[in-house]
Amino acid sequence: MASLKELKNRIGSVKQTQKITSAMKLVAASKLKKAQEQAEAARPFAERMSGMLTNLAAGVADKSNAPKLLAGSGEDKVHLLIVATADRGLCGGFNSSIARGARQKIAELEAAGKTVKILCIGRKGRDQLRRDHNEKVIETIDGVGKAKLSYEEAAAIALKIEQLYEAGDFDVCSIVYNQFKSAITQILTTKQLIPVETPEDDEGDSSDVKAVYEFEPEEDVILEELLPRNLAVQIYGALTENAASEQGARMSAMDNATRNAGEMINKLTLVYNRTRQAKITSELIEIISGAEAL
Repeated sequence: MASLKELKNRIGSVKQTQKITSAMKLVAASKLKKAQEQAEAARPFAERMSGMLTNLAAGVADKSNAPKLLAGSGEDKVHLLIVATADRGLCGGFNSSIARGARQKIAELEAAGKTVKILCIGRKGRDQLRRDHNEKVIETIDGVGKAKLSYEEAAAIALKIEQLYEAGDFDVCSIVYNQFKSAITQILTTKQLIPVETPEDDEGDSSDVKAVYEFEPEEDVILEELLPRNLAVQIYGALTENAASEQGARMSAMDNATRNAGEMINKLTLVYNRTRQAKITSELIEIISGAEAL
């Protein structure tokens, strides 16, 4: 059985840990509010632009002169998987769920005979994936949104991806991230970025009416500006969702840790009191026995 001093030291250690986890919970709650507002503000624009380009891709994908970002390169051999995680841990299963989803996607692609390349946004994704897929990781981008996530950071990542695509390094690009739903619920999402996904049309479904777009100025001029911007917007939207999900997961994890620390303090205090009482009783018995012997 542990001594009273050891129990007292352990109780003090757990109390210090409880103070840290409680403070981290409050910080995460503060950051969550801002991150949630940013994600909710970016979501409608990203969804509307994605819907417009999806509709547009369904109409021009068959054209030989369609932009590659819209219609694709004509190949489906090499897939670039963007794995967006956090740079830090202590956020429950946030990073692990994304890494698990990435592994599952990689397994599906390799089973279909595809070549997979990985671009990691965040150190935790790299750390978890390099054990099994280190040779597939072509680059890791960390420090994104360290102070506050900005559109410029997403645009820089989009430019890097666009340059890789123009160089012929991959044919299809998808991003794996957590979509924010609530502080305790995040939805693992895999979204194709390049080429723009086209809806699967059901034969005989007359209710599916595609929008018709008129371009002013010319179609090529507008798409040349619009498609790279859409790539940046989709990446920005995914990263804002990820940032809110990370803070929500961290707040939930630190809340659980704080409560667990409280339960442990109660148990250790109970053991400490029982041990102290047993020690006092033992000393009293020794005193009484000694008095009777005299």
